[in-house]
Amino acid sequence: MWREYHSVSRVDEALALLHEHRAAARIVAGGTDLIIEVERGAHPQLQVLVDITRVPGLDQIRPQNDKIILGPLVTHNHVVGSQLIRQRALPLAQASWEVGAPQIRNRATIAGNLITASPANDTITPLIAMNAEVTLASLQGQRKLKLADFYSGFRQTVLRPDEMLLEIRIPPLADDQRGAFLKLGLRRAQAISVVDAAAVLRFDDANQVTDARIALGSVAATIIRAPAAEQFLRGKPLTVETIAETGRLASAEARPIDDVRGSAEYRSEMVKILVVRLLRQLAANERETGLPAAPPMLWGKDCAIVKLGMPKQFVHQPDTPISSRVNGNDVLITSGQQKSLLHWLRDDVGLPGAKEGCAEGECGACTVFLDDAAVMSCMVHAPRAHGADIVTVEGLRSGERLHPIQQAFIDEAAVQCGYCTPGFLMAGAKLLEEFAEPDTEQINYSISGNLCRCTGYYKIVEAFRQASQSTAAIP
Repeated sequence: MWREYHSVSRVDEALALLHEHRAAARIVAGGTDLIIEVERGAHPQLQVLVDITRVPGLDQIRPQNDKIILGPLVTHNHVVGSQLIRQRALPLAQASWEVGAPQIRNRATIAGNLITASPANDTITPLIAMNAEVTLASLQGQRKLKLADFYSGFRQTVLRPDEMLLEIRIPPLADDQRGAFLKLGLRRAQAISVVDAAAVLRFDDANQVTDARIALGSVAATIIRAPAAEQFLRGKPLTVETIAETGRLASAEARPIDDVRGSAEYRSEMVKILVVRLLRQLAANERETGLPAAPPMLWGKDCAIVKLGMPKQFVHQPDTPISSRVNGNDVLITSGQQKSLLHWLRDDVGLPGAKEGCAEGECGACTVFLDDAAVMSCMVHAPRAHGADIVTVEGLRSGERLHPIQQAFIDEAAVQCGYCTPGFLMAGAKLLEEFAEPDTEQINYSISGNLCRCTGYYKIVEAFRQASQSTAAIP
């Protein structure tokens, strides 16, 4: 378990800590993978956590010269909500929408997805297809390299222990380029890729392909390109025959494995199918992006952007008190620093409303609001609560009056065993802040991270509808 947890106020403070502690230190941005890995004993050398989540400006998406720049705190929801990304880097927006659920997308960062380096990580595939670059920073300076060169093997990168990923640089799609991303998972949400694929094509005035980049995920030790398929496409129109042969060539270049999500044979076949579907979409130049126009983000009025940073670096040791504001009350807790936010709230603050169903962000029963954004509290380190504003299910009611979503769950009998209910209530309350009268699709998207084993969801969705009617009626 960690010895020191540093909440830094500037990038140079983070780099100094990495320089000092090297392999014993890790950056915490989203931390959604790291906290689970630490609890499973995957990082026995880890002594120092460096939290950069309160450094202003690191969560920005901005154009710069001929690139789109993503900072290291840009989350998947930031990408989904960015019109710049949707217009000029659509494959990344499509991949980001496929990651987890709103609560996870509010914390998990694109940079963290790249650093984890799993070949099944959705955002790596489109970024390699778009020829993205990364900027790595240390006290010695910065170095830039192609994202494809960032990976040295299965879950391995060339990132040095004293470096942090400072920027992701994406060439925007030009007017003569089209790109798309597709994923095959075992369910519609909260699913790791069985196979995913991204393609970026350039066309001439005769609608022939002049350049092609095809990237494949979850079919090798790293994300791979399909050079034979790319070469075959160049100089050809996207006819039915050309598309079919490109899919066959891409399938032949994959080297998948058998695992619990699918056999190697199945994956190879699905590579062919996904590539064919991608090319059909690009041939038709379809306007349908696969992204909802107004997705529920559950991220609050500030869109999960860091407004106020830490005034200065703060160091938490195992006995350092955590000062926080929980459900409108100031608390100072001297215990629980090495726990997750979930267990700190339950065991040390004394608020048992949030539940642990899975401890790895799969069920949503632990949903709380952290600085106004819905998050899975099992995937947040307790010291992140220091100086933060937190709302749990106990804080939804206003005096003696229940929140409309709470009252609707009672009226519609939307509760059976009740274990999942706090998470659904929190998702519903945040949804109604964003959309006074959400439609069925928005309701379904908002609870894609919440798992119920009892009701079949029908009564839950009806409760959301009733709550929206009650909310809309409030003057």
